[in-house]
Amino acid sequence: MPIEAAPSRRNDDVTERMNQLLPEVAGEFNSIELRETLEELLDGAAVRLIAQQRLSRRHVHRIQVDSGSTSRSLVLKRFSSPHIAQRNQMVVRRWLPAVGLAQAVPALLGVAAERDARYVWHIYEDLGECSLVVNEPPAEDQGAHNRRRGPRVFHAEPARVEAAVRMIAEIHARFAGHPLLGECRRYGEDFGDHFFASAVRDAIRSLESLLAPERELSNSRISSLRHLLIRMRRLFDEGPERARALAQFGGPPTLLHGDLWPINVMVYPDGMLLRASLIDWDKVGVGPVSYDLSNFLARFPREDQQWILDLYLRCMERVGWHFLPETDWNLLFDTAERSRLATTVFWRAITALDSLSEWALDDLAAAGEWLAMLEPMFPSRHAEKEVYP
Repeated sequence: MPIEAAPSRRNDDVTERMNQLLPEVAGEFNSIELRETLEELLDGAAVRLIAQQRLSRRHVHRIQVDSGSTSRSLVLKRFSSPHIAQRNQMVVRRWLPAVGLAQAVPALLGVAAERDARYVWHIYEDLGECSLVVNEPPAEDQGAHNRRRGPRVFHAEPARVEAAVRMIAEIHARFAGHPLLGECRRYGEDFGDHFFASAVRDAIRSLESLLAPERELSNSRISSLRHLLIRMRRLFDEGPERARALAQFGGPPTLLHGDLWPINVMVYPDGMLLRASLIDWDKVGVGPVSYDLSNFLARFPREDQQWILDLYLRCMERVGWHFLPETDWNLLFDTAERSRLATTVFWRAITALDSLSEWALDDLAAAGEWLAMLEPMFPSRHAEKEVYP
């Protein structure tokens, strides 16, 4: 006869406290481990949620909690992948502090891993409303916007951009040649010189499988996928030339944010100065600086891209990096952008292979349009310098 476990008083107590949450979000934060970690942060007192604000589609919230004697604003991020949670934790607590840049990311105040391994929660300090950019689209609109119209363009005050670029350059410079890069590569992504070829090869294989005769696709879908496959094969043929450019101009590998959209940069006042912190390190990895720079620059108006790059190069020169005039930034940036698109093609094709999802097929069509729209970032070869620390 099976033995029934006695009801847990601890669970009952936590559930009762959970019921004090705002009714519309009680289910979202219904985690015993999260509640207990929040209570530890507030000196063991029972916590009541008094306000919340969703910050992104990636399960990120700003919350205000009250313990009776004190209230506090915090940022919660929920991970469905323990691996991604771990790499974010290592960025904050190990890698950036190792080079004296703990301030380059908001402080991680607590970690709560659910016992059933469904979610891991990170609790961060709240820097407030200090995003680098203004007029970003609402989180729920970004996916549709990206699929239909291409990259979003943001605007920011030059002084705030300068603070952001200084921090980005500082991270890149301090990690070049650092002994922790092997660990960063192991727990993060590898955006090195082979990344382009691997991403394009994976995209080709997945598209070929999706176009197999047994797949029931409409004629318009087949035509769109064939055109995309042709583009991927052309990119693959360009691989050796792009690899030579990366070897010649890419510079030494360093730590990369990996998803360096301007919305992932916070800029806040510190006395008379502006400081920058980078958030959402889910795609952190190792590779050439062009991978981060291309993503960052492409999200600013075309007329701002030149001076932002020049600012970055000056920052790097101040810490001892020198650049040769023949560096082909257009080719480096184009290689990074097409690598990202090839990765998107692969994952959307895998989703379509699993379920013939219409949204995945729509995204594949949009990726083909993006590839066709890509243009050099600068009107001619940008005369700057190859990186050597």
